[in-house]
Amino acid sequence: MLTGKEERKWPVLNTLFMCQVWRNSLEVIVFLLVLQKGLKDNFADVQVSVVDCPDLTKEPFTFPVKGICGKTRIAEVGGVPYLLPLVNKKKVYDLNKVAKEIKLPGAFILGAGAGPFQTLGFNSEFMPVVQTESEHKPPVNGSYFACINPKDGGYLLEKYSEKYHDFGFALLANLFASEGQPGKVIEVKAKRRTGKLNFVTCMRQTLEKHYGDKPVGMGGTFIVQKGKVKTHIMPPEFSSCPLNSEEELNKWLHFYEMKAPLICLPVFVSKDPGFDLRLEHTHFFSHHGDGGHYHYDTTPETVEYLGYFLPAEFLYRIDRPKETHSFGRD
Repeated sequence: MLTGKEERKWPVLNTLFMCQVWRNSLEVIVFLLVLQKGLKDNFADVQVSVVDCPDLTKEPFTFPVKGICGKTRIAEVGGVPYLLPLVNKKKVYDLNKVAKEIKLPGAFILGAGAGPFQTLGFNSEFMPVVQTESEHKPPVNGSYFACINPKDGGYLLEKYSEKYHDFGFALLANLFASEGQPGKVIEVKAKRRTGKLNFVTCMRQTLEKHYGDKPVGMGGTFIVQKGKVKTHIMPPEFSSCPLNSEEELNKWLHFYEMKAPLICLPVFVSKDPGFDLRLEHTHFFSHHGDGGHYHYDTTPETVEYLGYFLPAEFLYRIDRPKETHSFGRD
């Protein structure tokens, strides 16, 4: 739980470049045009603009805060090497402690990670949606987890706080944190995919192409309003045999096609500045029982996306694996 020797000052990458862009009206216009042009190469209908963040406490989001604004940060905790080739069960974490590590106690945190097997008793996909604890407010857990149904090999999506009262997760997570305030955000609408890239990859690669070696971190939420997506859910039991390639990993995972509407929790960074990052990671939940890890839409002619994003001011790398590899990060 980030205790003992792990409670130290972790590396921090200052991404004030994007913070300055966000505060400069001319640069904001350039940023929006860059994003719109990149998305137009991959979608038939695209609109990128700055709007007031919708009230995220309302449907379909039902978050514990109204917005994603204020002191934005991205944190990558742990990593795929703690899951593959074999699991490291010592790697368990707590979102309230993560908020303190990124110098934002009371932060609103969303993103994608591995479920807290230490509490659940099994492996799962985790969708953190948490207002962390502060001196003045208790924490609120709006997270979900998706797991394999042992009865029929199907899947189950459950709200974490309906059964459990901790704020844990395990192994790995990509998190976007803020003060959870209302404010101006980047709204992205995209319909009818014409290219090969998924929604998140298209945005990330567009920003990488334009900003080059200046890393741009983004996070927020988007809805798959229409269409279906390919997703995976990890098995409840960790593999007893080493998984050393994408092929072996894909044989272990369970893949599904899930239908809209889906509420997604993306975190992405345009370029790794040397922190051994997972450049993009998106999990999703729904109010009809679908949830998991987002890969791409499977209905390009009908898919519709609506998203709200912000650039991050800082990137924190927490408990970076000493031994690493490059597979399992799709």
